[in-house]
Amino acid sequence: MSIGAVATAQHSIRLEAPTLSLGEMAKSINGGHAALSAKYGGPVDPVVITDYTNVQYYGPITMGTPGETVNVVYDTGSSNLWVPNKACCGDSSAHKFYHSDKSSTYTANGTEFKIKYGSGPVSGIYSRDKMAIGSIAVPDYLFAEVTDVTGLGAAYKFGKFDGICGMGWDSISVDKVQTPLQALLASKQMPEPVFGFYIGNNRAGEMTIGGVNSDYYTGDFTFVNLKAEGYWEIPLDAVKLNGNVVDTTNSAIVDSGTSLMAGPTASVAAIAKKLGAHSILGKEYVMSCKKTFDMAWTIEGKDYTFSNSDINIADGPFCIFGMIGLDVPAPRGPLWILGDIFMRKYYTQFDAGQKRIGFAIAKAPAVVV
Repeated sequence: MSIGAVATAQHSIRLEAPTLSLGEMAKSINGGHAALSAKYGGPVDPVVITDYTNVQYYGPITMGTPGETVNVVYDTGSSNLWVPNKACCGDSSAHKFYHSDKSSTYTANGTEFKIKYGSGPVSGIYSRDKMAIGSIAVPDYLFAEVTDVTGLGAAYKFGKFDGICGMGWDSISVDKVQTPLQALLASKQMPEPVFGFYIGNNRAGEMTIGGVNSDYYTGDFTFVNLKAEGYWEIPLDAVKLNGNVVDTTNSAIVDSGTSLMAGPTASVAAIAKKLGAHSILGKEYVMSCKKTFDMAWTIEGKDYTFSNSDINIADGPFCIFGMIGLDVPAPRGPLWILGDIFMRKYYTQFDAGQKRIGFAIAKAPAVVV
């Protein structure tokens, strides 16, 4: 992809993070499983990214003129932008909405937009308006105004995000509309065809558009070429528990819109059993926070390692095991989804120009400036 030579500065988006109780976290994860399952075909400038108790990360996007800011999940596992219309949720909702009638740059389209999730639809209509991500403004962008979010269930009810901004490739765009990533590249305001993700650990993070931010990582990047341009999909050698191979699935997707690690249901269940974890609400597992273990995902011969404290989400003496089962059918699957847990440990560079992903060790919060 060519981006021209007019841009000189990176653009950053702050990613924020509020707090959930253990029960709310479990409900949010459980509700999100249906959406994740549907997303992958399973059975039914810096921008600041907010960390929602290490379960959800979201940041601002500005729509219309004058601009209205809503919070979106910057999701490398999808490729469409949708924001909520006030008709979606009622006057008592805490979510922020886009109001087309308040924007002087709005243009009606009216074509139906619809995504089917495991528990129902997310639907609305397409519209055109000015979109701004960080300081990059894109005029007349085609996006979806959503009026029905029932398909997201508890994930939306308990979530702090308002919409989703997909940062994936063209081939998975619903209705084949121009993706946000395409629009950013076409704007020629990115110095490089790259964006970097720092996922904060119980703190704010950052998405950097047009490059990476060295404040948030240490050492050099290890690059892995993509297997396919749809999702950000890379080869996977194996998954290890305490040094022993427990799964040999050969593909993984790096997905900033997925909170946990997700893998074949039988493999996840077997790992959870070995660790003495117990299932709650049918999807996620809980264990004692005193349980120690280590895991690794081996990618092109290199082990990307995690301790129990890296993987688990703690709340008092109990921890939510940071892994859920997800069976993605062939030909897309089986595969692993490396979500925010992976990206908290490894700063991630998404390189659209060279069609690759780079990983570097993320700096500890005390080191970040």
